[in-house]
Amino acid sequence: MLQEIERKFLIDGDYKKDAYKAIRITQGYLNSSPERTVRVRIKGEKGYITIKGVGDATGVARFEWEKEIPVEEAQALLKLAEPGVIDKTRYLVRSADGLHTWEIDEFHGDNEGLTMAEIELSSIDEAFEKPSWLGKEVTGDPRFYNSSLKNHPYKDW
Repeated sequence: MLQEIERKFLIDGDYKKDAYKAIRITQGYLNSSPERTVRVRIKGEKGYITIKGVGDATGVARFEWEKEIPVEEAQALLKLAEPGVIDKTRYLVRSADGLHTWEIDEFHGDNEGLTMAEIELSSIDEAFEKPSWLGKEVTGDPRFYNSSLKNHPYKDW
């Protein structure tokens, strides 16, 4: 089954010194209902379409299907998106044990000031090292879903 297992955290420290890559991401939603989201994303020079299902009770696991599409198609689909585009820079940081990659999203625009880290895991109970710059866990808190941030941006909290 296609499943995403991830944990999300706020940032409480300097992660940029550890980053090996940064990439700009723009994304919009063709459907942002809680039961299913359909996201279009431009990540650097590549386009993607993603469908995500509702999360489990913990918010850690949910259905996810993603395909790369030509960037021109992603640009065209973004014109059909619901109001509220997400703009962010993603920094990639290898975990200390080398088994995972932290994705740290620094938001721009209406979500300026919000920075979150995500780690994808192979199972819900998989252990992982927490870097010193990791803050409060927000896994399962719908306010921190990108699909929620487009309607209720961080600047309005």
